[in-house]
Amino acid sequence: MVEACSCVSGPMKLRHCLVLPVFAAMLTVPLAAADAKATAGQPAARPKIGSTVFVWEELKVRPTPNGERRDVANNPTDTLSVFECHITTLNPGKSSHAPHRHPQEELIIVKEGTLEVHIDGQTQRAGPGSVFFYASNNAHAVTNVGDTRATYWVINLATPVTHAPERHNRAPTRPSGVFDWAKLKVQPTKTGEKRDVLKGSTVTMESLTCHVTTVKAREASHGAHRHPDDELVIVKEGTLEITINDRKHRATTGSVCLFTSNDLHGMHNAGDTQASYYVIRMITSATPKVAAK
Repeated sequence: MVEACSCVSGPMKLRHCLVLPVFAAMLTVPLAAADAKATAGQPAARPKIGSTVFVWEELKVRPTPNGERRDVANNPTDTLSVFECHITTLNPGKSSHAPHRHPQEELIIVKEGTLEVHIDGQTQRAGPGSVFFYASNNAHAVTNVGDTRATYWVINLATPVTHAPERHNRAPTRPSGVFDWAKLKVQPTKTGEKRDVLKGSTVTMESLTCHVTTVKAREASHGAHRHPDDELVIVKEGTLEITINDRKHRATTGSVCLFTSNDLHGMHNAGDTQASYYVIRMITSATPKVAAK
């Protein structure tokens, strides 16, 4: 299954300028090569994405036979071969698809509604806030078993070893699983609370972790910082002010924030009520070993 600095969340706008003929000629070379590659049946490579905030209200809604879909991103990063994210809404009684398998690993986070989760022939129900992890090549699907529409974030992660079975981790510590929001342990913190969701190595990642942070109004869980691994933040509730390399962005409920390797980033609750957000961190074979200074 495949569903941020706001400066790249829409089509790039170029100012009118005079272009020298020689510069225009230089541009035709890579464009012609990309066209030839696409014509040969091979899709042109997608551009690498950097630290970005995708604001919920700005995501385009596309109707589907079973509900609707919001596409977020489908690009490589410094440490991921593909970061793909979209948001699916299922009408009552509808399924995402028949159980299927794929080599990339996948996370699903329930925004609203009740889903029945299928993993390798086993099923389990889970409601808002719950998280599902599908390991590489495990059969999986979801069905909306509630009386209202169900909406969930879908995150597909491909690494440099995903399509190289000989390099897969033969002893991962994090198998597929369902993490029910109602069963997550609440740990008080100085600025709110924390819920650990999952942690461990996977078939294709050296480390995958997920937790949920809740911060009080106008508070921050920590200051701006940087680290070598990619980090994904999804706003469960509230409004966050996001700082990326000294630029500020606003992230409302449902928004998706991507912080790529070694970019300076921080966030604080910009609202008058508590804010909660999922924090997902990924270490792959391509992740730098030392943080930038």
